[in-house]
Amino acid sequence: QVQLVESGGGLVQPGGSLRLSCVVSGNSFSIAFMRWYRQAPGKEREFVAGISSGGRANYVDSVKSRFTISRDNAKNTVYLQMNVLKPEDTAVYYCNAYITNMNYWGKGTLVTVSS
Repeated sequence: QVQLVESGGGLVQPGGSLRLSCVVSGNSFSIAFMRWYRQAPGKEREFVAGISSGGRANYVDSVKSRFTISRDNAKNTVYLQMNVLKPEDTAVYYCNAYITNMNYWGKGTLVTVSS
């Protein structure tokens, strides 16, 4: 059973930075396509960033040049470095792993951007 555990959320002022981490259990991390999603209050969950097993990344337009997704296969961990945070980035951030046609989700970590 694949399990995902996110960490790193919290309260940050506008313009600040946070780094989210997601640790994935099991032996399939290196072949997984990893993604970060977020869900703001009253809104649907949206894609934020993704990274392939080979390290190719893509982002939603609203976070390009501010967020960076990366992965460490030796640690079974994917990261989301978030810089120049804005109040509209406030959301629960979820880690997603796509492994051999199956989707796995973490429980999420809350990011609040407020002064």
